[in-house]
Amino acid sequence: MSNQRPVSCFGCRYFVINHDMRHPYTCQAFGFRSRRLPALEVTASSGQACNRREAQPLRRQDAPGGTR
Repeated sequence: MSNQRPVSCFGCRYFVINHDMRHPYTCQAFGFRSRRLPALEVTASSGQACNRREAQPLRRQDAPGGTR
């Protein structure tokens, strides 16, 4: 049993949710689509946790009181 938390695709810069009902999740780092979350596919196929996860860059917030 491992004490490590599983890697989460949510918040990764390479993780994309698309409109393909059969394969809704995409990992742009590894270049594949999947029915399951890509981190689960990577762990199942390699036996190791995903090592390509990078946090998404923070988006710049609009100035308070600004107009659009």
